[in-house]
Amino acid sequence: MLSVVVGVVPNAAGSSAAPEHDAAALIDAPVNAEARVSATLDPTLPLDMRPTPARFEPSPAALEVTVDGVRIPHEVLALSVLPGAVLDVEAPADATLRHAAGSVLQVDAGRWTFTAPDTPGAWALRVEQGGAQVHLNLLVLHPQTAVQGGSLGGFRIGQYREAPLRGDPAYLPPQGFVEVPAELQGLRVSPHFTLGQFLCKQPGEPAFLALSTPLLLKLEAVVGELNRRGIETPGLAVMSGFRTPWYNRAIGNTTDYSRHLWGDAADVYIDRDGDGDMDDLNGDGRRDLADARVLAAAVEAVEQGAETHAHIQPGGLGLYRRNAAHGPFVHVDARGRAARW
Repeated sequence: MLSVVVGVVPNAAGSSAAPEHDAAALIDAPVNAEARVSATLDPTLPLDMRPTPARFEPSPAALEVTVDGVRIPHEVLALSVLPGAVLDVEAPADATLRHAAGSVLQVDAGRWTFTAPDTPGAWALRVEQGGAQVHLNLLVLHPQTAVQGGSLGGFRIGQYREAPLRGDPAYLPPQGFVEVPAELQGLRVSPHFTLGQFLCKQPGEPAFLALSTPLLLKLEAVVGELNRRGIETPGLAVMSGFRTPWYNRAIGNTTDYSRHLWGDAADVYIDRDGDGDMDDLNGDGRRDLADARVLAAAVEAVEQGAETHAHIQPGGLGLYRRNAAHGPFVHVDARGRAARW
């Protein structure tokens, strides 16, 4: 979806159950009785597995494409949907929608109703106009109902609290999970991030995760803001992305409401030299909390820049010092309301 488990996980009716996904909720579109079948099915259409760039490259969408009325701002974006979800896709009148699975009804020139496949997996969905393309890497989820005894396909998920925190529907259990076999870890979920970066660190193959599209949009905006500020970086290192409830407990966390459990949070730092530690961003010869503050300032700017980042949702922002296990880092999430620590 722009999703609620690409994060994104829509509810059974196709709408987002959580406020942090309002900007990317799926809305079931009525099928026009006079719509005609589009002849753009191509089972060989590849997913966008191109390597993320070694240097920062602005990657805005070359076409005006919307999914359920929400504009796709980048040249590539992963959409997580439940099996059989219905999406309303719009593009320029002379554009073509190509799909590797599912079905399409062309409602009008440049407008289609797309129905996702019934089988969980990853397929390409692409809008083309001349040489311009917008890649929509479609991730069909395993529904929450497929989790049995706290496991999904032998992968331990654990248990979510049935009662949402303070009655907030953002804390209802996710509606589904993306299956991530080893060959899909390099799948681009946005211009500067891959699916594998957000995997839970627990063992298991294949792995499963939840991943919020609002989080991806926010992280992309932060990367852009950092580069505008002269901090040249091709992306962010993700120290921790999705965590299953089982893993979250296994590493000693006592909360059952961490946004990591919804794939809506990431602990990140800048690591241009690849040494696994925060870079010296302020040039003082140290790598400490002061450098985390430089990164946090870019996150704050993204949240406050409504005109430039109108599609960005507010969320949590936390700064963490170096300890024996890791260097300094910043927690970022897209929970739908501001939180600071």
